[in-house]
Amino acid sequence: MPYSEKLADRIRVALVDVPKVEEKVMFRGITFMVDDKMCISVGPDRIMCRIDPALHDQLLEEKPCRAMVMKGREYKGYILVNEADLSRKAELDFWIRLCLDFNKHAKSSKKKKTVRKKQS
Repeated sequence: MPYSEKLADRIRVALVDVPKVEEKVMFRGITFMVDDKMCISVGPDRIMCRIDPALHDQLLEEKPCRAMVMKGREYKGYILVNEADLSRKAELDFWIRLCLDFNKHAKSSKKKKTVRKKQS
């Protein structure tokens, strides 16, 4: 199932004034990269937020969301939020703000090219 175009469009609008935003197809959806770092992804009926891992457990208790789990492993700092729980602009803005706040401190996963010195 493709990602939610409606939700992707809402995120595009929210990120319109953010510099260095790039969209990439990944995680069976579309991922919004900010400053070459994964920030937020859209799937068929949910978003995946990359947030400060220190907030992870608190958000799971306080907000309608769940941890991202892959191959039986929970990933701290990655939260899934159902599209139904993002019906109001304020709700989506809350999650986008958390993603952008963490993005400033997140490490880039962009691979650096290694230059080999020619041996003589």
